[in-house]
Amino acid sequence: MGHVKSIYIHPAPVRVWHWLNAFFCIVLVITGLQLRFAEIFTLLALQDAVKLHNYAGFGLIANYGLWVAFYFGTGKIRVYLPDPRSLVQKAIAQTKYYGSGIFKGEENPHQVTPSSKFNVLQQQAYISIMFLFLPAQMISGLFLWRIKNFEQYITLLGGIKIVDTFHVLIFYFFASFMMVHAYLATLGHTPTAHYKAMFTGYEEMHQ
Repeated sequence: MGHVKSIYIHPAPVRVWHWLNAFFCIVLVITGLQLRFAEIFTLLALQDAVKLHNYAGFGLIANYGLWVAFYFGTGKIRVYLPDPRSLVQKAIAQTKYYGSGIFKGEENPHQVTPSSKFNVLQQQAYISIMFLFLPAQMISGLFLWRIKNFEQYITLLGGIKIVDTFHVLIFYFFASFMMVHAYLATLGHTPTAHYKAMFTGYEEMHQ
């Protein structure tokens, strides 16, 4: 049957950032739903929902700054960057695994190590999120927070309706991503293995 080996994969700063990010995102999704559908979804007084949404938004921005400082300051940003020489081959193998292999009990083609935490599909997804979708959401959120202050930029982008629609569409994307992410996190050797690793830092590997 083999044995289980624990490997230290997630340093403490990464784990703290991850759970803070999860907290802020959940608050933003819940309060965002109320702001968008106030007539059918009421959790707080509208004024309080707006304040909480703004506080969580600034918390997310600060947390993003910590992520950038840690990953670029330590050089660990490399874990997000796929090797272009093997990108296509590994992407095909990983897609086949998620599409059918995982249901047949096949071994994951990607083996997690401290220097190779993510498979190529995860790398591409996270790079898009961290350097495209998340910055775009934070910037559009700032524009909506102080419309008068950023009026010239809003006008350049096509007006307040365009910026608001853009912000809402990315909001739906993140809400969907969080649900998919929560599901994929259950695909370890046990349904809670990856969740446990994000508290302890250690991934359990079967050998």
